Amino acid sequence: MRDKPDERLVFDRRETVVVFRTRFLEALESAGLSRSALARRTGIDRSTLSQLLSPDNDRLPRADTVAAIASALRVSLDWLLGLSHEAKLGADVLQESLQFTPSAQTPVDENLARWHVEAAGYRIRYVPTTLPDLVKTEDVMRFEYRDYVAKTADQAIVASHGQLAYTRLPDTDMEICMPRQTLEAFARGEERWQGLAPAVRAAQLDEMAEIVEELYPSLRVNLFDAMTHYSTPYTIFGPVRAAVYVGQMYFVFTTTPHIRVLMRHFDGLVRAATVQATETATFLRDLSAEIGDG
Repeated sequence: MRDKPDERLVFDRRETVVVFRTRFLEALESAGLSRSALARRTGIDRSTLSQLLSPDNDRLPRADTVAAIASALRVSLDWLLGLSHEAKLGADVLQESLQFTPSAQTPVDENLARWHVEAAGYRIRYVPTTLPDLVKTEDVMRFEYRDYVAKTADQAIVASHGQLAYTRLPDTDMEICMPRQTLEAFARGEERWQGLAPAVRAAQLDEMAEIVEELYPSLRVNLFDAMTHYSTPYTIFGPVRAAVYVGQMYFVFTTTPHIRVLMRHFDGLVRAATVQATETATFLRDLSAEIGDG
């Protein structure tokens, strides 16, 4: 008796066929070509093209056929097959699968704002550099950005308010994963927080606890152990884009394989979290209480 085909593989193949057909039609319309003109350019029979564009078709064409179509329509193979969200061709794909984007020195980082809008309806995964800006109090931001070159405290505050407002929108889904030690060092006034008054630190932890409780489950904050796991700061905007922050600059990935690698890394951090999202508010209040006791 023959083994049954893997249902997941069958589904993936059919899904790819649908994506291919949809993008084929989109590219054909964008190019302003008729099917006859495309047939002449590619050397593919018009009847074959019609079959590929038929809703009843459930098979992908041969690799050389896809390549000919992509070349004639000036789109990338990856995009045509649903493996990338960028339709650019050839060297453009290599260049833009990894972009170098400066972090805008404006009251609201226009790059981040645009990327959040583009990812509306998708889950946003976020590993912050330090405390997430969207939960910071104004006192903390004025302390943190007092000598910062790329952004003033007032600009940081405006951006923070914008991020918090975005997170409060209906259907927003954001998950944050950060080292537990980042919060512990903040509570003790260590590292960059040396000189920040205990009362300000306690108020910050209480404010973060309130926001975490208010917005759960649309906002989930998990804490991992930096002694066992490591992560550079980055944000994944659904399946559309991933931005790795390297200081006044983002490395931006737009191709599906790269984004999936970062998704798996993030999900690994969540699974390894020693403080789960449902426990984070309590953890924060305990840290705040320790400051008061000290």
